[in-house]
Amino acid sequence: MPSVVKINVLTVPEEMRRELEKRFSNRAGMVESADGFEWFELLRPVEGSDRYLVYTRWRSEEDFRRWQESQAFQAGHAQAAAAAGQGHGHGQGHGHGHGGPAATGSELWTFEVVESAGPKQG
Repeated sequence: MPSVVKINVLTVPEEMRRELEKRFSNRAGMVESADGFEWFELLRPVEGSDRYLVYTRWRSEEDFRRWQESQAFQAGHAQAAAAAGQGHGHGQGHGHGHGGPAATGSELWTFEVVESAGPKQG
């Protein structure tokens, strides 16, 4: 069974980029212990876009769903809201705090890994 990739596409205005990155940094380590978790990257746009990509790879769709429903996932979102001094509202994903959402929009893309490669060993 191929791995599943979830890419959360966050539209982030220039003035909120540092805030978004800080929020992710503060929550580092929360997903790594999830069963079925394989990889995470926060990708910053370099030019011509205001959209960050939050890349996670999972052993299966079921593993991703189980993590979403987990206490660690809920705690991470509640922690972000608490740090912002706001009530917890869903919908924007990682847009809590400091004067409102860091992201002005969010989409979730799903892919199956058909082929992958890494550096050759030896």
